[in-house]
Amino acid sequence: MTYELYYWDGMQGRGEFVRLALEDAGAAYIDVAREPDRGTREMIKLMKSTSEPHIPFAPPFLKDGDLIVSHVANILFYLGPKLGLAPAGEPLRWFANGLQLTITDFVAEAHDTHHPIAISKYFEEQKPEAEARTSEFLQNRVPKFLGYFERVLQQNPDGSGHVVGNRITYVDLSLFQVMEGLSYAFPKAMKHYAGHYPGLERLWEKVRGRPNIADYLASPRRAAFNEHCVFRHYPELDIAL
Repeated sequence: MTYELYYWDGMQGRGEFVRLALEDAGAAYIDVAREPDRGTREMIKLMKSTSEPHIPFAPPFLKDGDLIVSHVANILFYLGPKLGLAPAGEPLRWFANGLQLTITDFVAEAHDTHHPIAISKYFEEQKPEAEARTSEFLQNRVPKFLGYFERVLQQNPDGSGHVVGNRITYVDLSLFQVMEGLSYAFPKAMKHYAGHYPGLERLWEKVRGRPNIADYLASPRRAAFNEHCVFRHYPELDIAL
């Protein structure tokens, strides 16, 4: 069965966390919005359906046959065991899900640096507020979140260099994307934090070197970061700490 991933075309966004899992596992999937004969139109049609009993609120969502699963953490909780990217045993799977939900919170805060008042307003309409929000995010929230994930890595009883258990999981892949996104959006600030989180930095490089991930990063399937995405680079927000 080929999975169908629904997300906005032309950006990584929250859909990228799902793509990385599918790509790492070598799973067959269709990025529906990028299909010329289907595109975003089909995604919107499904979201606005008046007959589909399980309509999603917003992308990303995944179709597996007739099943529709929405929200990044929920999708990965569903896909993880199927793709071999979930830890063994129910207790660790629930722990991994909690970590992914924490990543969801982190990503939302990263997004709100450039849209602190309203998503419907342009960045230029809320620039002073964005500057204040970003300063707080970079000085206090980034070290709080990264410090937490560093401790989880260091305190993993398996000592594997992975976040949960003794092998790669979707949480590792998601943390890779977080580090990629923060480094794109805030290169000056992240340079300040270089060396502060050695476990995360090793994991970042480990994931980058995985064969399927390396192939994906070098392919046109990996959209470039841009200023329509979750992680955006605005020079005026990238402060040197």
